[in-house]
Amino acid sequence: MKVRVLGSAAGGGLPQWNCGCRNCLAARRGDAGIRPRTEESVAVSTDGERWFVLNAAPEIRAQIEGFPPLQPREARHSPIEAIFLTNGDLDHCLGLLSLRESQRLAVYATESVRRGFVNDNVLYRTLERFPGQVTWHTLIPGERTTLRTSDARDAGLSVEPVAVPGKLPVHLERLHAETPGDNVGLSIRDENTGRTLAYFPGVASATARMKQALAAADCFFFDGTFWSNDELVTLGLGTKRAVDMAHWPLSGHDGSLRWLAELSRARRILIHVNNTNPILYEESDEARFVRELGVEVAWDGMEFEV
Repeated sequence: MKVRVLGSAAGGGLPQWNCGCRNCLAARRGDAGIRPRTEESVAVSTDGERWFVLNAAPEIRAQIEGFPPLQPREARHSPIEAIFLTNGDLDHCLGLLSLRESQRLAVYATESVRRGFVNDNVLYRTLERFPGQVTWHTLIPGERTTLRTSDARDAGLSVEPVAVPGKLPVHLERLHAETPGDNVGLSIRDENTGRTLAYFPGVASATARMKQALAAADCFFFDGTFWSNDELVTLGLGTKRAVDMAHWPLSGHDGSLRWLAELSRARRILIHVNNTNPILYEESDEARFVRELGVEVAWDGMEFEV
């Protein structure tokens, strides 16, 4: 399975448009040891020709232009077979509205994520230019789906969503009740090799089922949003803690890093990293600590095979 990281940052990217924190200033200056990043999205493929995109970041157009295998090969064409949404956060679904130019789209999401994006959303009409412009496929936690291409061929991949602790997007908090399908991770299996990639970019806390999915994976992406629980508060950039935003902080005796270090079989990669997180500075003490644990930090343009 071929993997390309299209974007690796949390919402806002690096630098964030309205942020003057140390990381954002360094990224704007072009300092060594810190890379600008767009918002999180990953593309996977078994043949390098047909691709499946995990989350549609607001910068998806630039991400496509930065990766030739995702660019059209005919007058009207896209190698993107389908897009998967792990939740309804804007940094995961807003990019869909940028793909409105009369192209058929297949989107996989849980029913609650689909409903949150489609219902009462006047902007969704931009994706209804012709009948069937968007085909929604329902993801049901615990059920594995075999993927097919737009011409009904076997894509060589199957996906199982795993419900993980999270929360509703801010714009839906007062409109919908929370459900288990609001936030999922994905277990993606290459049916030709049997190897598995797990994708869990937003996680509030551990569950037994999530641990099982990660332990069974050959490689996984995991929520690396915040280093500490009070990161934004300490920097004077906000009043909410990491746990208030349904993100499990990396550091501390009860942080996710210690937990991830025990899952030694798989390649472990942090993604959805907030612009304030000190691990973005490659020579920081925090970044070195992460490397010593054998954990990697995703960066835009990262490529490998599982």
